[in-house]
This record gives sequence, C-alpha cells and structure tokens, in this order.
Amino acid sequence: MERISMVDGWRPQMELYSSVDDLASSTTRRFAALFLGAAGLDAAAAAIVPGVRDALVVVVSVLRRLRADSLAAGGIWKGNMACVFWWGERPQLFTGGDFAKGAIRIGELDVVNITKFRSIWSCSGASFYEPEGVSEGFHCLGHYAQQNGRTLLGFLLVSREVASHLLINSKPALEKPLDYSLVWTNANLSEDDNSECGCLWLPSPPNGYKALGYVVTKGPKKPSLEAVRCVRDDLTDTCENFRSIVSMGNACQIWETRPCHRGARGHGIPVGTFSCETDSTESKKSGIPCLKNLDSNLRAMPNLEQINALIKHYGPTVFFHPQETYLPSSVSWFFENGATLHKKDKEGGDAILPGGSNLPAGGTNDGEYWIDLPDGKRNEYVKVGNLKSAELYAHVKPAHGGTFTDIAMWVFCPFNGPATIKVGFASFALQKVGRHTGDWEHFTLRVSNFSGELSSIYFSQHSGGEWVDACNLEFISGNKAIVYSSRNGHASYPHPGCYLIGSEKLGVGVRNDVARSDLSVDSSQQYKIISAGHLGDAVVEPCWLQYMREWGPSVTYNSRSEIDTVLSFLPFFLRFTAEAIFNSLPAELYEEEGPTGPKEKNNWEGDERG
Repeated sequence: MERISMVDGWRPQMELYSSVDDLASSTTRRFAALFLGAAGLDAAAAAIVPGVRDALVVVVSVLRRLRADSLAAGGIWKGNMACVFWWGERPQLFTGGDFAKGAIRIGELDVVNITKFRSIWSCSGASFYEPEGVSEGFHCLGHYAQQNGRTLLGFLLVSREVASHLLINSKPALEKPLDYSLVWTNANLSEDDNSECGCLWLPSPPNGYKALGYVVTKGPKKPSLEAVRCVRDDLTDTCENFRSIVSMGNACQIWETRPCHRGARGHGIPVGTFSCETDSTESKKSGIPCLKNLDSNLRAMPNLEQINALIKHYGPTVFFHPQETYLPSSVSWFFENGATLHKKDKEGGDAILPGGSNLPAGGTNDGEYWIDLPDGKRNEYVKVGNLKSAELYAHVKPAHGGTFTDIAMWVFCPFNGPATIKVGFASFALQKVGRHTGDWEHFTLRVSNFSGELSSIYFSQHSGGEWVDACNLEFISGNKAIVYSSRNGHASYPHPGCYLIGSEKLGVGVRNDVARSDLSVDSSQQYKIISAGHLGDAVVEPCWLQYMREWGPSVTYNSRSEIDTVLSFLPFFLRFTAEAIFNSLPAELYEEEGPTGPKEKNNWEGDERG
C-alpha cells in the first residue's frame, strides 16, 4: 500500500459516515481524501464532495460484505458505518522559535522528519520502506518496517551535519559505513534467480561510530555505501525493543524500538528505524541505538502562544458516562465549597483558601497531612462535583529529546465512586471497593515539534494506560478528539464500550463503562496551563500544585468481604478462577486512600506507562 502523502499541510483524521451523501451534507468541510476500505474490490469510484477546499477529489472505495473490524486501504467498515480518514488542517500557530519549522537542531546535527516512503520489499507479515524526497545534504540513517494491514503512518529521521561544527571537530558527526553484513535473507541458495528475495543488511560503522538502522534490499545485491550514514558514538543514546513488528520464522524478530531514556529529562530521539534480533533469547535492549539531543535549549519546543494555539486546536472533549454520579470540578470550587486540610494527631480540619496558599508546600507524602470533604450537608453536595466549574489542568513538557511536546491534561474529581465487577453475564455493583475522596486522572496529547501535528493521545487507565495514534481516534469536530471517562472511576478510553480490568477472555473483572452523554467538558476551551518548565517563569504554578500529600483520607475497612460475598454466589468451577483474577488486581482498588496530586505522579517527569 502506498503511503498517503501530506496534502498542503493537512493531516489524517477520522469520522463516521453511513453514506457518501451523509459525508457531502456534513458540516465538516475539510476533506482532501476519503478512504472507505477496499478488501476484495473489483471496482472503485471517484467523486467530488461538495464544499471540499479547492474542489479536491475524494476517492471512494466501494465496500462489499467487509467484516466488522477488517482493515483496508485507510478505512474500516463497522456494521453499516464507514470509518473515514480525512485531512484536517494544522493549527494556525504564532511565529517564534523553531517549533513546527520542519527541521530541528540537536547539537551537531540537523534532523528532518520524513513521512513519505518508497516500498522496497514485503513479506507475509510486514513491509519495508526507504524515505522518499530527502532534501539535498541530508542522509538516511536506516529503513522503516511496519506490519501489513495497517495505515502507513510511520516516519524516518534524516540528518545532516551542522556546518559550523565541521571545522571544530576532528571527527565528523556522520560517516559512511565501511561495509555491510547480511543479517537475514529468505533467498533460496539452490535457485539461480533470487531477484525477488528480501535481504536485511547491517551497516559496518567506522571505529567510534554506530549504525542507527538496517538497510533492506530486494534481491541479494549489497547496498551502496551511500545508502546510509553512521553516527558518531557520543551523539547516540540506547534504545529498547518496544513492540514486535513481525517474526521471520525462528531466524529473525523485527522490533519497533524506543529510547531507553524518555520523559522530560530524557535526551533520546527515536529515528523510526527497526531492530532485527537474531538471538533466540528475548532481550529488551535493542542492538540499534537512537539519536541524542545535545542542545540543552530545546529550541523546537513551543512558546506560550503556540501552546495555547495547540490546546485550542486539538483539545479533546471529555465525555462522562450518562449515569455518572461523581463529576469533576475545578480545584478552586472544591476548596471554596468546604474542602478541609487535616493534620495528623490534630482534631478537626482547617478551611483551604481558594488558591491553596495555606496548603503545606513541598516535601513528600509522609502521611502528616491530607485533604477531606466537608462535614454535614455539604458533604454530598461537594462529593458529586460541579461540571460547570470543571477545567483541565495542562502540564507541558518535552518528549523524545524535545522532538515532541507532551501536553498532559489533568482532570480533578472530588470523589471516585465504588466499582462494579463483572463475572460472565452478571454484574455486581459494590458499595465500598474502589471509592475514595479526591481523584486525579489525565490524558496526554503528543504533538510533533517538526510539524505541529497531533501524533497520538495517551489514555491513562488506573495503574496503566495506552497510546493511540491520531488516525485511530474518534473526533467530535475538526481536529478535536473524544476522550471517554469511565463511570465512577474516571479512567480514559478512546472508544465507547465496557472495558474490563481483569480477564476480557473470561469476562471477569472490574467494569469500566464509557459512553457519550450530555455530560462533557471541552478541554479546548475549559483549561488552564499550570506548568511548562521549558518556559521558565512564563507559567506560574498554582500553590495547590506544590501540595505533595494525599487529596483524601485513608479509611480502613474489610473491603475484601464484598468480593467474597460475590464469589460465594458463583458456581464452584468458576469461583477459583474469578478469585485468582480479583487477587491480581491493583491493591488501590481495595483501599480507600486519597491519591497524591499530579506533581507526585511518575509521569510528571517520566514517560507515560505502557
């Protein structure tokens, strides 16, 4: 499948339509290409959709009896609905710095993100590509691999040496390989013609240099020494094997890699190349390194005006379940309506000032202080939150060595409701398990600093979470995605449905139900930037962000008894299986203990889990 190229700065999005007529009458008019699945087609039709900018042609593929989740040429057919990819406009960004300028300087190298590919060779499980349209002076570092049956949305970095460094250093940043070693091939040595075979070659770097990727050829001919460049050792960082792409039998495993040193302080930059492991023992560490950003200025990070433009352009709408009782509020509303600060060994609590200026700042979560709901009649009033006051709290930080920007959007709910567990076809609403005062949840937008385009969104889900590429998101309007918040627990999910913490296969676990409703918060409008370390004093962090203790009290009770009551009703053959699954669930489900605030979470400085 040939990659869909960028068209005039537009990028892929997704919406649902039941027919081309619906598409044509849609209020969304930003369409440059439409792909409706193409499995087993014997014909394809082209049409002009009214209102398309510059009357761009929309390609419509006729779909016939495609299964519910079959992936085809850029689209998915679900029932009688078409999943449509379209090209959405990038945000109109304010000028300043090197953000979204196409190239990023990382010390001695300039790097450019290439997203247009030329196919080299394919096997039954994956396809291999080289970058296309590389500007003069830039050099490829390796080739790209991707599983078949997915929309081609990868990237490769190409690099060139900064001219001013050529005269300073005795050893250049880039060098040609000395040779190549054949790592894997499916060529049949008993045959005379192997022109269709695939070969994976590892560049042999000069002393003091490293190869950052493999070179793939169709046929047994060794690649040219001009095909790639090796990078000086001190300009590289270590990588780990992250996600399997394809297994070439027992002889070779192809992996997607990522930098070992990630998060706000990590300097590793993913190059987009793959790792080829021929050792049968599984090793997380990759033999292929990545680039390292040695420019401490992080000059490609967005300024404050650009951050606001990004949030207004990409900020998702958060939908809460139609039966949600415990809604979000702003932190100031929570304080103003009676939240209290408690100190160990002291009776009663003190009122908290609206900005949290009387909260103890700094330190660690030592159990000396905690926040609680007000007593009396206001307890239930505050517990259910106040949607009208709710706002998303944005923490902006560099990712992947400053080549991406992460915008973590934090949601505060005064209370986290009790869990509902599912065993087979039966569900049991619990009274205590899972509930606690104060709930901080988040999702994270990852934006490319090369282009300003939304790359993916991280959905935080209790003790874990998942990254979802932009092309697999649901969008409510324009470039604004949808985030579904689960009933009572407020975990984030990309699509509606029931998600289980436990065993999806057996249908046993804690339910996370998400659905669209009239209860929502538009983060593109209702937000506040609370931290952006790379901007220095441009963003003043609120006082409450410096509070490192718990946002709810610890309450001790035998919550396990609720689970045991449910288990006692189960058939004998199912009881022990269900019990083993519930025993493996996070301990936080069985404790009523308030969470710490955003700044105490691992992802504040580190990368997201998953």
